[in-house]
Amino acid sequence: MDPRRVVLKETAVVAVGELLCSAVMVGVFAAFGFFQLNVLWGALVGSLVMTANYFFMAITVNLAADRAEKGEVSQAKKMVQLSSTVRLVAIGVAMVVGVKLGANVIALVLPLAFLRPVLMVTEFFRKKGE
Repeated sequence: MDPRRVVLKETAVVAVGELLCSAVMVGVFAAFGFFQLNVLWGALVGSLVMTANYFFMAITVNLAADRAEKGEVSQAKKMVQLSSTVRLVAIGVAMVVGVKLGANVIALVLPLAFLRPVLMVTEFFRKKGE
């Protein structure tokens, strides 16, 4: 399968998982009487940031793997390291902007922790050979 299609497919799976987890989180906020519009915005922004982070990480790893296959291992390693730093800074900036715009801090930060469980669940349901 084309690597670009794999990246898009996996990113779509992560986006759906992030939104489902964020919906559950918003439901918990509502169940305990803490729901406000800023909770919803925080959940949406957090999910969007994490999905974008995953997308750019997947693209970078894909490009780095191509370079490593061509024998440019040190350049591939530098590419991944730079991408990691830039993505971390971008996440920090997005979180600060979200807080400054009034998003609920907990609802903004929790979606950052949803990626690993989403990936674990998708691996559990993945068919052999995919």
